[in-house]
Amino acid sequence: MYHLYSHNDLDGVGCGIVAKTAFGEQVEVRYNSVTGLDIQVERFLDRAKDKRKQGGLFITDLSVHQENENKLNEYAEAGGKVKLIDHHKTALHLNEHPWGLVKVEYEDGRLASATSLFYEYLAENGLIEKTKAMDQFVELVRLYDTWEWEEAGVLEAKRLNDLFFMVSIDEFEEKMIRRLKENDEFSFDEFEEKILDMEEEKIERYIRRKRREIVQTFIQGHCVGIVHAESYHSEVGNELGKEFPHLDYIAILNMGGKKVSLRTIHDETDVSEIAGAFGGGGHAKAAGCPLTDEAFRLFVQEPFPVEPIKADAFKNIYNLKESESGSLYENREEDQFYLFSAENGWSIQLNGVTQNETFASFEEAERFIKRNYAAWLVRDETFVRFLMQRVKEHLNTTG
Repeated sequence: MYHLYSHNDLDGVGCGIVAKTAFGEQVEVRYNSVTGLDIQVERFLDRAKDKRKQGGLFITDLSVHQENENKLNEYAEAGGKVKLIDHHKTALHLNEHPWGLVKVEYEDGRLASATSLFYEYLAENGLIEKTKAMDQFVELVRLYDTWEWEEAGVLEAKRLNDLFFMVSIDEFEEKMIRRLKENDEFSFDEFEEKILDMEEEKIERYIRRKRREIVQTFIQGHCVGIVHAESYHSEVGNELGKEFPHLDYIAILNMGGKKVSLRTIHDETDVSEIAGAFGGGGHAKAAGCPLTDEAFRLFVQEPFPVEPIKADAFKNIYNLKESESGSLYENREEDQFYLFSAENGWSIQLNGVTQNETFASFEEAERFIKRNYAAWLVRDETFVRFLMQRVKEHLNTTG
């Protein structure tokens, strides 16, 4: 009898689907939160009196704490069969043990997922027979979990995750296992396509609402966007990150679950390190942590009075970014920021006074005022009034 303890997201459940396809009724699968895994492992080891007859233990998409790491090592040395397969860099130290298989990236540069690593491990050890349908399913899980689906343009990966959240884990498992066994290729059925179209529209409406609720603050040296959301964390984090690229990362607060999800679109920001400081972990661009007392103070209590960010005007004809006529921004304190091209780059006028600092590009100048003043691109009518006032002042001066 095999035992699989895995994460309760798409990648973790993907491991369960692979395991049940390989072992059928000869595997017991349990899905856990990040904090719940160690309890399951402790229970398993307590029950393992005759370690050689307890059966094989697989742990996927999650890693154990130091105490359980030591216990698993003792279990393996005594003859117990265990394999931990993960793809988070915070678990790389487990490769020190024969039972640890942690890989963040493949040799060809593709990012790994737990499902892809587990599937390949079983195939290499003759425990599962590869099929085209399973290959396709595993790749969709990998593309979504690593967020490579967006760059690759594989919308089916995102839709697979949408379907995962629309039904129970048991129903999703049953659907996928039956489909993988009965079909030569993996695809969605007609009904699923229709409900997924509806779900896509629902997600878009949800993101539009959250775009109006995000606030901005500095936390431990990072410019952070904070939003409260209980659903669609990856979609919300990704879209808000692209909407407000001056933010280092997006913190998505789930107050009911007492969790913080962290997302970034920037290569220079590693949110797994930020999450690790609060007892969490994850990937460089997607991570999470519990809402500890310190996290609550930094992400909830202190930013609570801050007003939401205002988005840039998007229907303008005249007040455009990088315009030869300059670009006008404002903030909630009614300060005006006029960005204009100068001899040595881009300069900023703050309330009519040209600042000493110049910037090599428009993007750098805009990033500076957005991060430090929470400014936004104003509408055409405000820009036109601004230019008319400048003309009037010029005429009065020369007149």
